Amino acid sequence: MPFARIAITLPKDLLAATDRRAKELERSRSRVIADAIRALLAAPAVVRAPTPAYGSDALGSARRHQLGRDLARSPAERLRRAEEAARLARSRRPRRRRHQIIAFDSFEDFWEWKRANRG
Repeated sequence: MPFARIAITLPKDLLAATDRRAKELERSRSRVIADAIRALLAAPAVVRAPTPAYGSDALGSARRHQLGRDLARSPAERLRRAEEAARLARSRRPRRRRHQIIAFDSFEDFWEWKRANRG
């Protein structure tokens, strides 16, 4: 039987477990891996239920219809509506004052910063 050489990358823990199993069975690492592949190929294939297509549920369908309506608008109209939505969001959640922590290496650095930023 002709052989072919391949290179594979395995997680270190899986390789260590493979080496332990090979030592237990008194076989080579290659033979243990080849036997595992044969067992995998001999097992019946697992059939998974197909995943539903995007938009097949009620929420996805509503999103798809909204996208269609939005794409039917002109770019200028889409921009106007986006700006409206941004204004509405800002009015509902006004910006808070940010707190800032500033560190200085010396009192002199602080004093210079304070003089420069007296407002």
